[in-house]
Amino acid sequence: MLITISGTPGSGKTTVARLLSQRLGLPHVYAGDLYRREAERRGLSLEEFNQLSARDHTIDRQLDERMIDALRQGNAIVEGRLVAFFARKLGIPAFKVYLTASEAVRARRVQQREGGDTNEQLRANQERHKADSERYRQIYGFDLEDTSPYDLVFSTDEATPEEIAEVIARAAQSRFAFDGGRPPRS
Repeated sequence: MLITISGTPGSGKTTVARLLSQRLGLPHVYAGDLYRREAERRGLSLEEFNQLSARDHTIDRQLDERMIDALRQGNAIVEGRLVAFFARKLGIPAFKVYLTASEAVRARRVQQREGGDTNEQLRANQERHKADSERYRQIYGFDLEDTSPYDLVFSTDEATPEEIAEVIARAAQSRFAFDGGRPPRS
């Protein structure tokens, strides 16, 4: 079973992906973790690495190749902003999930995780989303606002991470069972 988790910053992607990994006994492959580790390896802050990535698209391509490898291996929870687009483009069967939340909720979650002022996090989230959207459009032609690749789009504003993971697990298991145990078509 291959499940992709994508969504906006602060939507709960990592929390939900970890819960799904535990519930389904599948490894969790996380693009954000790979990205942060690469920044650390280079001795750069995340902000500095983001600026470098905006200028040097080979960074994104190298990290994305690692995510594509994880998609091809299957049997995992693969989390990243672009993984559903890659699965669809490459014809890799997966159950693709997009998580979203209101800007206020996302800013509060990021502020709780990273500290700082909630209004500052709101502004930073908006800037990050705009910059990422433009970068991914330039590199791959993907539109982050396009939810058509996804099997399930879920707002996380009112549900707990456990409830969200349960809905996703049941939907994915149902889809795989309906398809005779085969992964869903991409």
